[in-house]
Amino acid sequence: MKIWKEIQLINDSGEQKPAIAPLIISVSRSTDIPAFHSKWLINRINKGYVCWVNRFNPTRPQYISFQEARLFIFWTKNPVPMIPSLHWFDERGYNYYFQYTLNNYEKEGFEPYVPPLADRIETFKQLSGLIGKQKVIWRFDPLILSSQLTVEELLIRILELGNQLINHTDKLVFSFGDILRYRNVPKNMIRETEVYTKSTIHLVEFNPTQKIEFAEGVQNYLLEWRKINPDFQIATCAEEIDLERYQITHNKCIDDDLIVKLFAKDTNLIELFGIPSEKNQLFEPGIPVKRRYLKDKGQRKHCCCIISKDIGSYNTCEHLCVYCYANSSPQAVTKNLKEINPESESIRGIRH
Repeated sequence: MKIWKEIQLINDSGEQKPAIAPLIISVSRSTDIPAFHSKWLINRINKGYVCWVNRFNPTRPQYISFQEARLFIFWTKNPVPMIPSLHWFDERGYNYYFQYTLNNYEKEGFEPYVPPLADRIETFKQLSGLIGKQKVIWRFDPLILSSQLTVEELLIRILELGNQLINHTDKLVFSFGDILRYRNVPKNMIRETEVYTKSTIHLVEFNPTQKIEFAEGVQNYLLEWRKINPDFQIATCAEEIDLERYQITHNKCIDDDLIVKLFAKDTNLIELFGIPSEKNQLFEPGIPVKRRYLKDKGQRKHCCCIISKDIGSYNTCEHLCVYCYANSSPQAVTKNLKEINPESESIRGIRH
């Protein structure tokens, strides 16, 4: 079933192109657009479309129109460059919320080019104060185990962060790092981390016992944090393991429940889920409505996200986190950065 409207648009070269016009835009799972490409994003929204290139099929680009766009989900480790532009989205009536990844891997050098931890914490608080804590989801993602970095140490770091963030967000999302399944990631991690720490790193996959150990530990924090913020939740991202008995749910990063809660007055968004608006003549208040669940089938098996359209591009994130599956190597990123043009129809500056 086709969800997004299909239209024709005129691209920057004056050519007519078929396009889709999604309501929900993911910005972005594959690169940090708020940190590095916010100017490009606003330019493209003003132009009315973006050209998205699938890395597995680069000869067939897809045109994405902003004609129907109602919601932007921003994924970032550093929203500072975008914060001054949020009023621009507000003035145009766009809805948005943030997936803010705030990890603490400073000792290990896993995230060599993110701002200092203290600055990222203050930015989190600033953003929350500006747009509301429900719109800023805290991600500690991924959880990484090594011979030096234990479950106990990860729990200590999450507690230290959580104690500072508990009044500034309503949710913590985490995933158990399965980085060994990505071909280039372990090699990149070992090489780059050894350069940074001058020591050998031995990566470890979480086993079932360690996952339970972590869940038990973070549940203890949850019980204390809820004394301060009763709305606080903890959830896993795209994990098969059921941790409900520890009050840990399966997360939807692109979340229809949150969308309905935050943006109930946006008729187009609400009706996407089969929920009639008050303007609908067939709507009868008080009568239960079965919501339409639109799972994103393009994501991993255990991902619970609903549909959206991602507009990012691999190998364009300058954070150069050593565990990142979206960057094949620092050299590939450096090469692509030379092509980046904020006026171009795609992030990498390649016209199609």
